Amino acid sequence: MKKIICAFCIVFLLQSSTGLAIGAKVPPLPGVNPLEVKRGIVILKEPVSLEAANRTLRKFPAVKIRRTYKEAFNGFSVEGTVGDIRQLERESVVQSISELQTYSIDEGAPVHIRAIPSKKITVNLNQSQQGLDEEADNANGAAMIGAQRLRGFFDSNGKRLTGEGVTVGVIDTGMDYTHPDLRRNYGGGKDLVDGDTDPMEASGPRGTATIHGTHVAGIIAGNGKIQGVAPRATVKAYRALGPGGRGTTELVLSAIEEAIKDRVDILNLSLGNTVNGPDLPVSTALNRAAEKGIIPVVSSGNSGPGQWTVGSPGTASKAISVGASTPTMKVPTIIIEETGIGFRIEKLAGSGKWEPGASAEIADGKFGSLEELKGIRNKIAVIKRGKLTFMEKANNALKAGAKAVIIYNNTMGTFNGNLEESVPIPVGTVSAAAGKEILKSGGLARIGLVDDSDKVAAFSSRGPVTGTWEIKPDVVAPGVGITSAVPGGYLALNGTSMAAPHVAGVCALLKQEHPEWGPAEMKAVLMNTALVLKNSRAEPYRAFEQGAGRIQADKAAAAGTLVLPGSLTFGKIGKPFWKASRSSELVVKNVSGKPIHYSFTVPSPEDGLRWQMPLPFTLDSGEERKVRVAVTIDPSLFKGRIVDGALFLQAGGQPVRIPFILALTEPDYPRVMGFAMAEGDSPGAFRYEVYLPGGADEFGIALFRQSDLRFVAFLDYGRKIGRGMLKREINPLPLPEPGFYIVKVFARKAGKEDVFETTIQFN
Repeated sequence: MKKIICAFCIVFLLQSSTGLAIGAKVPPLPGVNPLEVKRGIVILKEPVSLEAANRTLRKFPAVKIRRTYKEAFNGFSVEGTVGDIRQLERESVVQSISELQTYSIDEGAPVHIRAIPSKKITVNLNQSQQGLDEEADNANGAAMIGAQRLRGFFDSNGKRLTGEGVTVGVIDTGMDYTHPDLRRNYGGGKDLVDGDTDPMEASGPRGTATIHGTHVAGIIAGNGKIQGVAPRATVKAYRALGPGGRGTTELVLSAIEEAIKDRVDILNLSLGNTVNGPDLPVSTALNRAAEKGIIPVVSSGNSGPGQWTVGSPGTASKAISVGASTPTMKVPTIIIEETGIGFRIEKLAGSGKWEPGASAEIADGKFGSLEELKGIRNKIAVIKRGKLTFMEKANNALKAGAKAVIIYNNTMGTFNGNLEESVPIPVGTVSAAAGKEILKSGGLARIGLVDDSDKVAAFSSRGPVTGTWEIKPDVVAPGVGITSAVPGGYLALNGTSMAAPHVAGVCALLKQEHPEWGPAEMKAVLMNTALVLKNSRAEPYRAFEQGAGRIQADKAAAAGTLVLPGSLTFGKIGKPFWKASRSSELVVKNVSGKPIHYSFTVPSPEDGLRWQMPLPFTLDSGEERKVRVAVTIDPSLFKGRIVDGALFLQAGGQPVRIPFILALTEPDYPRVMGFAMAEGDSPGAFRYEVYLPGGADEFGIALFRQSDLRFVAFLDYGRKIGRGMLKREINPLPLPEPGFYIVKVFARKAGKEDVFETTIQFN
């Protein structure tokens, strides 16, 4: 189908002008309604006073300032006509204008619980401590990452490390500050959604209530039946995500602004979108927060396991981006008796316990309605995803007497998730291919358990970051089956949203011990002391999958050396046939109480890579030194590849591992990302948005009839488009006949073309 698209590009050039990305200084495009009202984020050039900006805005009376930002960046959010906003963008004081993005607790793979009323929670406050202790391995990841051992350490005042005196800001859905595990830690907050000082979680009918922010806060600083990582840290809640767990760039930026004003020590953002770009305003704001001394900790996203799936703000250079690893756990596997073939089952949070047992018959439960589950008693119900919620499928299977439930995907790949209530029968998920194979085999199957501790979770988003080519995530932490506080009780959830607060909590403990450490030192020590994780083949995960590895809180506290930054990015080598050299600077700090001798291990020779390492040196206690590491690359041997690995610094006999990454020519990143399309404001019009990580030599949207794949028309086309977010409203005339059509979005850069496909209906 790519050839069909390319064939029509030449014809369409005669009737379409060049597209543009936000920030391009070009005339308005055909099809854009200059009177349409939009909202956007205006970033001003530094230094520019708001008074000067107001003088500029007087030229555009239809553009109104909604919110101003002084701390996160110098600028404001505006509302105005497209024509005026585009004219404003040309003003000399304006650096860029970006349209609002949507941020969510559940972007990517569906691994977060859907918003539900608190009365639905069945793990209640009266649950015995013994019941929680039985789940200690998964209740939170504190034991696994060494946080419990770290709480046995003392600060310079002789106090145990509990996070006391440290303030953590949580930008999320709010927080149930009346929860018995959190009310002692609550330090106030703000509701940016409703515009008041009460950041309570939303309550209400099904689909609008939220629990996410409370769960995140509990992991950081719970102090009750479940202990958070830093049980005496103060939590300030900033509600930027409203009912359903969604919010805009404007709200998230306002929350960052308030947190900077409040001078929090650490900022946790378990939220994101699917755009892998370093230049979105929220990423820029977090970098500014880090420059002001705040330690930003962000989730990397739940769109894994594919490469390039990390989303903003997990792409922010100066933030600590966190992926999810598995805690101490055994993974259930369904083994077909006739063939002996096994299929891994992803446990749904809230599921009953999976245990080995006698064989049972496999039964096709269709979509899991009560009618479709008749005759399933004492059988393993294999149910297709879709039509009903996971909870409805599980409850129907429970009523029908099923022994266990396996939900298989309705699209490619694996998936994970959560149940809204705990159920007594085991419930899990498999891929579409596995589900079909299980049903095809029929007959009997049994359940086995396989150890799967300390692995990168399948849903955890991977890097690197497009544009900067940086390693992200920086580290990983437990994010599977994590039990924490929610309004009305406790619940286990999955996601990088659960991994990030483990890191924020550890930062609170370390901040108590080392109040002088800033964001750079904190990220470095976590990366310098991380445990390298290995996959099921016993091979280390790549640097852009796990960063430096899984955090080890106790080892971080005992570190005698800091190496900053914690990873090296040599950028993109753009000349495919010439040898090129790149170098990066490291700062080595001796934070121990004694002199330390340092020497870099020279990497083994590899075709195409030659390293130049610093000579050995000694630092006294408290001393630091800048050193430079250089590499010469033959790009012709690595054309189009991402090369990653690690360098080692021997610090008094203790190795410090420093991951590195470099990109050769145009690596194999997605040329088109984050495409969305919906009806426009006027009849027959459609809006679309798409992110072009590296820009595009050619970009277009083609329409095909679904019934016979016949080409209908181009909806848009452009050449030489800059990198970034492209948003437009288009009006295809004449409208196609009613029916379903396939929309193919293509972008070509440096000889590589990517195509994204979706379906749309014309009425």
